[in-house]
Amino acid sequence: MGTSTVNIAFKNDLLLQIDSIAREESRTRSELVREASRMYIERKQKWKSIFVYGSARAEAAGLDAPMIEREIKAYRKRSRR
Repeated sequence: MGTSTVNIAFKNDLLLQIDSIAREESRTRSELVREASRMYIERKQKWKSIFVYGSARAEAAGLDAPMIEREIKAYRKRSRR
């Protein structure tokens, strides 16, 4: 798999934080940004699969969004007691 070089603009304070963490971990800025990107993508994919699963379960149970919201509110109200 090849690589490509990209130019990204960061606000100075964010870049300082990136550089600080990279130094603490003895890594390059590029390594840190690559890993952060991979972690972000993995998290997005995980949440997407969770929502797909939840939607399928709700549909199978005959639930729609308003019903689910009412149930969540009722559960939270019971839990406060």
